[in-house]
Amino acid sequence: MPQLASHIPSVPESGTRRIFELAATVADPIMLVVGEPDVPVAPHIADAARQAWDRDDTNYASNGGLPALRRAIVDKLARENGIAVDIEQVWVTVGGTQALAQAFTLTLAEGDEILVPDPGYTTFAMYPRAQGAVPVPYPLRAEHGFTPYLSELEPLVTARTRAIVVNSPSNPLGVVFSREVLTEIIRFAAAHDLWIISDEVYEHFTWDGPHLSLAAVAADLGEVGRVLSVFSTSKSHAMTGARVGWLVTPPGLADTMRALQEAMIACVAMPEQYAAIAALTGPMEHVERARARYRAAIVAATAQLDDLGFRYHRPQGAFYLWIDLSHATGGDVASWAQRFLLTEQVAVAPGSAFGRGGEGWIRICLAADEHDIRTGISRLPRPEGRR
Repeated sequence: MPQLASHIPSVPESGTRRIFELAATVADPIMLVVGEPDVPVAPHIADAARQAWDRDDTNYASNGGLPALRRAIVDKLARENGIAVDIEQVWVTVGGTQALAQAFTLTLAEGDEILVPDPGYTTFAMYPRAQGAVPVPYPLRAEHGFTPYLSELEPLVTARTRAIVVNSPSNPLGVVFSREVLTEIIRFAAAHDLWIISDEVYEHFTWDGPHLSLAAVAADLGEVGRVLSVFSTSKSHAMTGARVGWLVTPPGLADTMRALQEAMIACVAMPEQYAAIAALTGPMEHVERARARYRAAIVAATAQLDDLGFRYHRPQGAFYLWIDLSHATGGDVASWAQRFLLTEQVAVAPGSAFGRGGEGWIRICLAADEHDIRTGISRLPRPEGRR
């Protein structure tokens, strides 16, 4: 039979999805493995999608998305993110994942290199591999508060480096980068003439202050032309399965993006686009309720971890906890997580799924039932001396 493209075997499997699929074989598992909000979608959002189906509004949209949705995004970016763009810089995508795919497609050719955070979201390494590019991990270390150090970034740059991925608030770490850190990254990218791909899908969930968009900082530095920004309704509006996100590009890429969208998806489904319009222009109380729920979950879970003597990173954003289980995982946290699921019926994400820097750590999702979170943490093997 014909052979697959030579670079395809290098695409890594998602370690979180492996646990997710294994959990389907377990009776009544406690699911703390994927970033799935456990709150319902707001009624006005569901109604907008339902009404589109009822009136048979299921035809093609323009490649960039419904004009009303793109205008709503332009207004939202100006109002909430301090980013001034026109409608031709906004491209509606199948969730944040396709927005990332478009950003990688725009910036990477076969053999090119891209700097990705380690630990970092799995797609950052997976999609570049799928197109024959090379993800180069840059370390985020516990001793540095999981923020990048320029002294560790500089040696990673080669003649093939084209871009750097920045994720704030971070999945899986819950880190939020300060203006000073973002400024350093932007100046580093400018010095090496790199694109910056900024993943901000957890923008609505920051716990120590408001979200700061990288493109807004870049505009202050005169560097907005090198930033591609990724957003989504998935986490903020509990619309993970509706699959609506958007990519924000620098000016002048409209013709290129129309062609890429047509080649990749043509357009996002119309009912989902109407749902996104309702999400961005309608009441936001559901987002505030979700924020309050996740904040309370963080407070309760970290207090429980403190009582049990665990080492963990206190999140500044998103809705995850990054917990050190190196005392129990024997240098192979992926295998440990599978055994833990099968013996304790608790599904957690192994830290190594997010890069080598995650070995010995796990990520648990706090956008889950309070009892499940408490029970799941209680079943974790405790550090020595805290039995």
